[in-house]
Formats: sequence, structure tokens, C-alpha cells
Amino acid sequence: MIFNDVKHVLIVGLGLLGGSYAKALKKKGIAVDAITLEQSSIDYALAHGIIDTGTTQINAEIVSRADLVVFALYPHIFVEWIRNHGHLLRPGQVVTDVTGVKESIVYEVQALLPEGVEYIAAHPMAGREVGGVENSDDSIFHGANYIVVPTEKNTTNAIWLCTELGYALGFADVSCLDPKKHDEMIGFLSQLTHCIAVSLMCTCDDPNMKRYTGDSFRDLTRIANINDEMWSELFLANQQTLLEQMEAYRCRFDRLYECIKEGDREGMREMMRLSTARRQLFDKKV
Repeated sequence: MIFNDVKHVLIVGLGLLGGSYAKALKKKGIAVDAITLEQSSIDYALAHGIIDTGTTQINAEIVSRADLVVFALYPHIFVEWIRNHGHLLRPGQVVTDVTGVKESIVYEVQALLPEGVEYIAAHPMAGREVGGVENSDDSIFHGANYIVVPTEKNTTNAIWLCTELGYALGFADVSCLDPKKHDEMIGFLSQLTHCIAVSLMCTCDDPNMKRYTGDSFRDLTRIANINDEMWSELFLANQQTLLEQMEAYRCRFDRLYECIKEGDREGMREMMRLSTARRQLFDKKV
């Protein structure tokens, strides 16, 4: 199956990302169904034209008629759903996801699926500090990165389908990593940065600090407004890799600490020059 063959998509979990996927796919003329826990989310999505149909029940008909099923759930809930309801998926369907960790779930999900159903993992590197379908917005994908995460069990067609899905959603760059490398990169680029932001916000308890802060502090701590339920699960699901990244960061922070303590201005400047050179790679060229 290629993306042009996808006429019907089921989204399981209609929150921020699930709703944003639905909005983007509807613009492509694709019929979108949804299964989610809260009836209020279904009602909102129907009233705003985000989905075509929706239910809070596991509906065999809705599951079986989808060409592509997108799971926008917490990792452990995704695995539980497949374990309990995966038998409803039919041969020929392709399953993908949005979960932020891969190695701890991808192989288990692939093993649980019925014969003829293919799961190709993906990770949209986009989001907001607020959740819920009412905050969904497919513009968050524009200019963002999307990672396809195949294993040796995936077919070339499924990898291409998932790649095409990323571009259809509006992502600017689609890359491909195996589950281990994905978790290593996410441990550094996403999870470590959230650890730093949380730690920084927990360092000072001055109730008036918001009156004195500037853009640098606001920018650095934007992601400290965090979903503690989701991120604590992600941290533990990628525990060893994240701890390694935290240790590497601690070594560099200690190096800067020692430079400042010893008055080693050249050491500081050397780190700053390296930092500037690497950060400039991220700056978008106009």
C-alpha cells in the first residue's frame, strides 16, 4: 500500500497529536474515524469537523474499515490496546504511532499483531505544552521533523507509506532511524532537555522571579510546563539511555563550573565557541 491508497484512517487517542493528525488528513480528503476515552473529545471533534465519526467504544467495524490506524496513546496503553484488541485488526492494514520511545515497545507490538497486519513506528517531533483535541493544530507539523522507525520486520512499502504520511501531514524533513538509535537521539534531544528545564524551574523558589526574567529564561524553560504523567513514563521507558545522556551533560556542566571557579576564561570561551558553532547549524536560513 502507498499513501495514495489510503482512503480511511482510524485514530486511536484523540488528544493534541491525534487531533492534529486528523485535521491534516481531512485536508487531504481522507475520511477520519476516532476512538478515544472521553465523549467530550468526540463531541468537540465532530462539531468542528475534525473527524467524520467517533466513538468511546472499541468498535470492530470502525477498526476493520481503516486502511491506516494511527495510535496516539501513551506507550503502555498502546501495548495494552494491541494485546487486548489487536485481533480486531485485519490483514492488509498498516498500523503506526506517535509514541516518544520505541525500543521498549516496537518489538512487542510487532509480535502481538495478527498475521498480515504491519506496524511501522513513527515519531512526530512536534507538540505543545497543552493537550487535548481542542488545542489540536496541524500547523505544528509545518517546518518540523518526523522520524520513521523501522525494524527488520518492516516491508519497503510500509516504510514508504509512513514516509509519505510524514510529508502529507506537513513535516519539512522525514528521516529514518532504527529503534535503538531513535531512543539514543530522543534521549539527548528531547528527554534530556526536558530534564534540564524541569531542574532549572525547581532550583529557585522566589515568588517574584517572573517580574525579573527575560527571554532567555522563558525560552529555556518553555518545556518545563510538562505533562508529568506522560513524561515520567517516557523517562523510565528510556531509563538507561537517558541516564547516560544526563551523565554526559553533567560532565560538560562540571567542566564549565570548573572553568568559572578557576577563572579559566579561555576554557569558557572554547566551550562557548563550540556551542555557538553547533547552534548555528539549527538556525534556519532565510
